[in-house]
Amino acid sequence: MQNFIFNERIEPKKRAVNERIKDFREIYEIYNPNEAATQADRCVQCGDPYCHNACPLHNFIPHWLKTVAEKDLEFAFKISNESSPFPEIMGRVCPQDRLCEGACTLNEGYGAITIGAIETFISEEGFKRGLRPEFEEKLSGKVAIIGSGPAGLSCATYLLRAGIEPHVFERADRAGGLMMYGIPNFKLDKKVVQRRIDWLLEAGMKLTLGVEVGKSLDFGELLENYDAVFIGIGATKPRRAGIENEEAGIMAMDFLTNVQKKIFGDPYDKEKADVKEKTVVVIGGGDTAMDCVRTSIREGAKKAICAYRRDAASMPGSRKEVKNAEEEGAEFVYNVAPTKILLDDEGKVIGVEFVKTISTTTKDGQRKLEIIKNSEFTMDADVVIFALGFENTPLEFLSKHGIETNRWGAIKVNEHYETTKPGVYAGGDCYRGAHLVVTAAYDGREAAKAIAKRLKG
Repeated sequence: MQNFIFNERIEPKKRAVNERIKDFREIYEIYNPNEAATQADRCVQCGDPYCHNACPLHNFIPHWLKTVAEKDLEFAFKISNESSPFPEIMGRVCPQDRLCEGACTLNEGYGAITIGAIETFISEEGFKRGLRPEFEEKLSGKVAIIGSGPAGLSCATYLLRAGIEPHVFERADRAGGLMMYGIPNFKLDKKVVQRRIDWLLEAGMKLTLGVEVGKSLDFGELLENYDAVFIGIGATKPRRAGIENEEAGIMAMDFLTNVQKKIFGDPYDKEKADVKEKTVVVIGGGDTAMDCVRTSIREGAKKAICAYRRDAASMPGSRKEVKNAEEEGAEFVYNVAPTKILLDDEGKVIGVEFVKTISTTTKDGQRKLEIIKNSEFTMDADVVIFALGFENTPLEFLSKHGIETNRWGAIKVNEHYETTKPGVYAGGDCYRGAHLVVTAAYDGREAAKAIAKRLKG
């Protein structure tokens, strides 16, 4: 270990740009055993590991880096899967530059350990060698889980490990939530998600698709028929820009979901997925905005532009995703805020009106965004996609059953993830507001532990 002086940080190989923009296959290759061992061997093995503390799941990162460096894959696989419900997914989609890798000691002058890539290697190489996640064989007790996204599947994982049967209810036609429909294939191949779902089903998880709790299934039935209920419905209501003719635009998740359905060969809304030979303007600066411009490029857009209201340094998305988007031909326009979608006489989108902005710092150190007077300009566009984040959707069945929410519509929970309705738990974006896959997975894990303690003592 500690060979960072001799071995530089080398990221996984990426497919050539002119090749990868033609399809939706993952762009990163997976390390081979020697590459993974060499990169893991750079770890300093800090006494108080910042990477571990910066990881929402508190993964045992230095431990599995050491075992990878020593080429003890079986032990690395075991401890990687211990704290994470699906490390092969986290390694691909976590914004490591803002979390574990961003906290790595070696950032000062040497380059952080490639933690995410090594995490992916551990699982994929382990699967190749026949290793599988472990679950209890005898199940007792039943817990209903609403939503099959990262929070729901994480909760199901840790309930199965505790010997409790989870029954997941999902309104979509496929399980996986955001991981299946919201994250494009070039970042997360859907076979990876489905493989993990299949293993959960083999371990005893029950799954009902195409049913929406509160509509086609009464929430009261779950209370009557299950020992506990976990709500992991996410935050799916898109934030609006509040500009003129906004309804002519497309919401990011509608666009990404319909493109993914098209890839699956499932029925989809063509109007919300057709960008071929069109100029696409994406409003927003997070990872979802990057997903939209990169997807547009692969769908044959004539031009894909990301318009963000602040400067490049303030972009909330992962640096890695911005870099990938730039490599693939996305254009970026900074310090602009939309004021109106422009339409022709037939109601078709022809452009966007913007104003220029500037960021200033107040006396108390707060960043403030100001509009520059008389700075209006227009940008040609055939399609406008809004990627402005998500809010919680008000659900009637929550208040009806005494489940309180805060003023933003997020479900209130205590330190055990239990809501104001005894026996009902919640986690993920429906409790936090729109956040990360990894924090949703953490919530599902911790809620499952609390449920298991309640049911089994």
